[in-house]
Amino acid sequence: MPVQYSKSYKILFWIALFGSYLAAVLPQEMAPTIGNLSDKTLHFIAFAILTLLLFLSYYISLWKGIASLLFYAYFIEFSQYFTPNRCSEWLDIVADGIGIAIGLLVYAGYKKLEEICENS
Repeated sequence: MPVQYSKSYKILFWIALFGSYLAAVLPQEMAPTIGNLSDKTLHFIAFAILTLLLFLSYYISLWKGIASLLFYAYFIEFSQYFTPNRCSEWLDIVADGIGIAIGLLVYAGYKKLEEICENS
């Protein structure tokens, strides 16, 4: 099995998934902040990282991976509806989608670089 699908990547993916969910559903005053980054920027970064880790961790089809991550994005917003001092925003899902797209581009670059290294 390639290093790409190693146990280490799987562990990192699940830590990132659970960590992002906890950060998303904690009440606003308890949620961690990272500098002066906006909420949308944090969504974008989180989903770019989750996308990259998902595809490095598991052999999954492109559409199944995208659908799973978008479902997770909707699930976060649904959960925030029931969280004190949090609100659901459709723009968060848009930011998540952009993060997914960027994560896929980074993954494609990784695969291309891997292919170049194998052929040289």
